[in-house]
Amino acid sequence: MKKENQKYRIFIINPGSTSTKLSLFENETNLFTTDVFHDSSLLKEFPTVNDQLDYRMDVVRDFLKDNQIDLTGIDAIVGRGGGCCPVPSGIYRIDNRLIQDTKEARGGVRHASMLGVQMAEILWRHYGGQMFMIDPPVVDELWELARVTGVDGIYRKAGCHALNLKATARKHAAVIGKKYEECNFIVCHIDGGISITAHRKGQMVDGNNAGGGEGPFTPTRMGSMAITDLLRHFGPEDLDRLKYLCSQTGGLSSYFGTSNSDTVHKLVEKGDPKATLIWNAMIYQITKWIGAMSTVLKGQVDGILLTGGLLRFPDVEGQIRESCQWIAPVSVYVGEFEQEAMASGALRVLRGEEEARQYPGKPVWEGFSFSSSAGDSLP
Repeated sequence: MKKENQKYRIFIINPGSTSTKLSLFENETNLFTTDVFHDSSLLKEFPTVNDQLDYRMDVVRDFLKDNQIDLTGIDAIVGRGGGCCPVPSGIYRIDNRLIQDTKEARGGVRHASMLGVQMAEILWRHYGGQMFMIDPPVVDELWELARVTGVDGIYRKAGCHALNLKATARKHAAVIGKKYEECNFIVCHIDGGISITAHRKGQMVDGNNAGGGEGPFTPTRMGSMAITDLLRHFGPEDLDRLKYLCSQTGGLSSYFGTSNSDTVHKLVEKGDPKATLIWNAMIYQITKWIGAMSTVLKGQVDGILLTGGLLRFPDVEGQIRESCQWIAPVSVYVGEFEQEAMASGALRVLRGEEEARQYPGKPVWEGFSFSSSAGDSLP
């Protein structure tokens, strides 16, 4: 039997900053999906991201039980990656080295996505199959100019929603009858975390380090701020609190005690002045970063692509269009394509259409040759 005619079952595990999304695919068909929301007020009870593992696994077990799903004989389990060393875009087999580097956050990104490969391994030990990681948040295709900061030895890292950004860019390129590698896009993932990235001819050459809290503030992240303001506000004993503000308890959560965008937007709809100001300021910061990415591409932008859960609110799209449509046509893809992208990647490997890569265990970029700290940029 030809491989393209075989039926493959693929289970997808996608832990995000405010949700755990699970899907079961049979080839290209999505049989089941659930997206369980986790409020930041609950998640902050866990000292570290790794401490959420048992809690998130209970979500998986409930999903399987409630939908009467037996994963016996599963062909592939795909865990959203994160936390490992930065890697080129691609499909990777999950192995012990990848799991260990992810647990230790070797790439410097401490985000719920780092639980994906760990959760995949737990299921693999029980059900078998092949394990993959696809386009983790630490995909690194940055230009050298984008890496430089104002401090010798400290260099910008890649940390964004690479999986959905790449999938959206490829999808839109197909819509306009081109290949992703032929286009220049500004692609924005706007949800619990916000990534705004410049894509030039198939390479994600710049963007905010969303995993590190850089860029606009979000429902869970404090966003970029002046260092002097942080130094005035925090003392040495507040370092752990500051880390959480970068990834889990900043942004809307800091202002309202919740990262639930629906709750905050209902206040906006009622005309609450505080909620209206903070919500609009978040969108304002998004538009500023889109403008910055347009200069990275020297104004040669084929499209501004918006994706992610917050596009369900019309004012988000409306304000971005008002500020940015002069740069390039704005196209909206509500929601995200991460589940489909992970299933599609695993299916290509199962069918023999693409080879899965081995995780290299070292960052794709290890420093400038002139720097005394080259190779020491990772924790």
